Amino acid sequence: MGGLGTSELIVIAVVALILFGPSKIPEFARSLGRAVSQFKKGLKDGIDEADSTHDVAKKDDHGPKA
Repeated sequence: MGGLGTSELIVIAVVALILFGPSKIPEFARSLGRAVSQFKKGLKDGIDEADSTHDVAKKDDHGPKA
């Protein structure tokens, strides 16, 4: 349930071809690839930034102050 099979992918491809035409599909695929790449890069940068912030917070924590 919820998975895409071969026949569903073929139907989606045919509908996309009809809607956008053969010249727009490669352009759309490139744009989608760039978007996914930038999303992954942003996610990685956010994780790296969170890790560095966490490390700084650990170094600043020297226990309770009297």
